[in-house]
Amino acid sequence: MNELNNKVAVVTGGTRGLGLGIAETYAAAGAKVVIAGRSQSTLDRALKTLHDQGAVAAGISCDVSDLEQVEALGRYAIESYGKIDIWVNNAGLSAPFGPTVSTPIPTFMNVINTNIIGVYYGSMVALRHMLPQGSGKLINLLGRGDKKGVPFQNAYSASKVWVRNFTTSLAKENKDSGVDIFSFNPGLVDTDMIRQVEAINGYEKRLKPLETVIRLWANPPEVPAQKALWLASSASDGKNGLSVTVLDFKTTVGGLLRDAWRRITRQPAPDTSLDITTVMAEK
Repeated sequence: MNELNNKVAVVTGGTRGLGLGIAETYAAAGAKVVIAGRSQSTLDRALKTLHDQGAVAAGISCDVSDLEQVEALGRYAIESYGKIDIWVNNAGLSAPFGPTVSTPIPTFMNVINTNIIGVYYGSMVALRHMLPQGSGKLINLLGRGDKKGVPFQNAYSASKVWVRNFTTSLAKENKDSGVDIFSFNPGLVDTDMIRQVEAINGYEKRLKPLETVIRLWANPPEVPAQKALWLASSASDGKNGLSVTVLDFKTTVGGLLRDAWRRITRQPAPDTSLDITTVMAEK
C-alpha cells in the first residue's frame, strides 16, 4: 500500500481517536506524518504508537485556536520533512449536551475557537504553503449538524455548518490552483469523544438513545480513515470542492440489518455504554 509515498501529511488533533487513526493510515500508505495535539503527554504516547508501527512521524503540541502555534506547526512540518502535501483539520471539541442558554459561555466559546477559528487558521497556513507549489490536499472535517441545526448541541452543530460553508467557498476561490480542498464528514466514530460525554444537569437521561445510535452506526476510526486516505491520494486529483460523507443511506440500512440479524441469532449486544459527566448550568 503506497498511495502516499513521498507525501507529507499534517493532522491536527492527531494524537488520539480519528486523528490518530488517519495518521496511522496515512503512514501505512507511505506518508511522512506530522501530528499535533494540545497535550504533550498524549502527543508522546501517539508518537510512540506510530513509531512502533514503523511510521515516519513527528509531532508538536499545538492549540489550533492560537495562530502563532498553527504557524509554528506549519514551519515544523517544513523543517522536519521539507514540504506539506496534505493538511487535515481534524481537531475539534463538543460542548455539554443541553440548552444553549445553560451552557457555560467559556465552554461554548472554546468549541467555537477550536472548531471554527482552528479550521480557519489551519486552512490559511496550509494554503500559504500549498498554493505556491501548485499542489496539495486540504481536508476539513465536518460532523453532525453540518447541514442543519441540532438542538442541545448548538455549539458543535453550528460550528460544522460554518466549516461546510467556509470550505465550499474556499474551494471555489482556489479552483484551477492545483490544490484540492475537500470537506469530509466521517460519520459517527467510536472514540472517547462520543463515549465520554458531558451533559448539563438535568439532561443526562436524554443522552441514553446515543447508546443505540452507537450500536447501529458507529464505526471504529480505521473505517473513516480509509475514506480520508482516498481523499489524500491521487484518486481525488482534480475533484476540488468535493464533500464526502461516510454515513450514507446504504450504511444506515446496513447498520439496521446487522442489528436485526444479531437479535435473530441471539448474539449479545456490544457494549455501547456512556460515561456521562454532569456540568452545572450557566446562571
